[in-house]
Amino acid sequence: MLTPVASVSDFVLQIRRALEANIPLCWVGGEISNLTRAASGHLYFTLKDARAQIRCTMWRNRVQLLPFQLREGMQVEVRANISIYEARGDLQLAVDSIRRAGMGNLYEIFLRLKAQLETEGLFASARKRPLPALPAGIGIITSPAAAALQDVLSTLARRAPALPVVLYPSPVQGEGAAAQLASAIATANARATQDGVQVLLLCRGGGSMEDLWAFNEEVLVRAVAASALPIISGVGHETDTTLADFAADLRAPTPTAAAEILSAGWFEQRSRLPRLLERLQRALQHRLGNADQRLLHLQQRLIHPRTRLARSAERLKLLSLRLENSQRMRLQRQQTRLQNLRHRLDKSQPDLAQRQACLKGLERALTQTMRRRLEKLQGRTHLAGNSLELLNPHAILQRGYAIVRDEAGRIVRQAASLPHQARIEIQLADSSLQARVEKSKKD
Repeated sequence: MLTPVASVSDFVLQIRRALEANIPLCWVGGEISNLTRAASGHLYFTLKDARAQIRCTMWRNRVQLLPFQLREGMQVEVRANISIYEARGDLQLAVDSIRRAGMGNLYEIFLRLKAQLETEGLFASARKRPLPALPAGIGIITSPAAAALQDVLSTLARRAPALPVVLYPSPVQGEGAAAQLASAIATANARATQDGVQVLLLCRGGGSMEDLWAFNEEVLVRAVAASALPIISGVGHETDTTLADFAADLRAPTPTAAAEILSAGWFEQRSRLPRLLERLQRALQHRLGNADQRLLHLQQRLIHPRTRLARSAERLKLLSLRLENSQRMRLQRQQTRLQNLRHRLDKSQPDLAQRQACLKGLERALTQTMRRRLEKLQGRTHLAGNSLELLNPHAILQRGYAIVRDEAGRIVRQAASLPHQARIEIQLADSSLQARVEKSKKD
C-alpha cells in the first residue's frame, strides 16, 4: 500500500496545529536582536540566548500597550504562543506582552504587599461604602487613549445618556503611572463639588501582570483607600486581580461591567419610563375624555347671544308687568287701609260739648266731695288732738300730779320699792325737787 504524500503547505499546517495545540501560552526569556519596526506598527525581532534563537512577532495592538521602549540587546521575558510562519516555514513566537527580565518575582511582591496592606485594614469590608444608587455625576480615571474608556462611555451612553461624566486623565501603564493615577484621584476628590462628581471609576483594559502593575503599587492602593469619594475598580478582565481592586469600595470584573453597575439605577429608572409614559397617556386620555364630555355639555348649554338677548327681553318684559301689577295692588291695599283708618278716626272723634259739660259736672261733684272729706278729716283731727292732750304728762302735772324717779332715773310706781334714805327726784309741772325717803306708808 502506498503511503499518502502531503504537500509542503499541508505538512507545515499540521506542524503548526500540533505546536499550537500542545504548547500553551508561556513565558520565554532572552536577548533582543534584529529588532525591526514595520510601518504598520508591528514589531519583528529575534529572541536568543547563548545556545539558540527564535523569531518573534508582536502585533501593533499589543505594541501600543508596552510600558517601555524595546532596544537591541535588552534582556526581556515575553509571553507568547508558538506558531509557524507558513510562507517560509519558520518557527516563531506570537508575542502577547513583554516585561523586563527579572519581573518573574512580581507575584511574590504582590503577595507581600497584599499581606501588609491587609494587616493595616485597607481591605477590610467594614470600611467599604455603598455606591450611590443614582449618582449625579461619575468621574473616570483612566488614559484617554485606553480602549476601556470607549467601552465605558458607550455603555453609559446606552444605559444612562443623561448622566454627566468627567474624565481625570492619567497613564495606566508604565513608569510613574501609579503616582499619576493617585494624583488623579486626589484631583477628583478636590473638585468633586465643582464637577458634580459623586463616585469614581478606576479602569483600564486587560493585560499581563506587568501591564497592570501600576494598579498594584502601594501609592495608588493607599490613594484608593483614602478617597473621600467611593471608588469602583474595573481593571483588566474578569480573571485579573489587582491590589486596587481590594482597596476599592467595589470591584467589577471588567470596565464595561463597572459602567453597568454605576448606571444600574438610572437604567432601571429609564426602563420605567415606558410604563410611566403609558400611565401618563392613559391619564391624559381620561382627562381629555372628561374635558370633551364637559365641553359637549357646555356646548349644549351654550345659547346664541341673539337668542339669549331675546329671552332676556321677554323675561324683562314679564318682570316689568309683574312689577306694575305688584305696585298697583300694593297701592290699592294702601288706599283701602287709609280709607278704613279714616273711617275709624271719624267714628272715634268725641262730642266735645257733651264731654265738656260732663267734665264740669264731674268737677263740681269732685269739689263737693273733697270739701266734705276735708271737713270730716278736720273733725277727726280735732278729736284726736283733744285725746292726745288728755294723755300729755305735762297736762297731768298741771293738774297737781308729780312724777317720782329713783337715783337711776327710773319712774317709781310703788313706795315699797325704795329703801330708807334713798335719794329721789320729784318732777312737778314747772320744776323738780330732790328729796330723801324718810318713811313710807300704805294708804
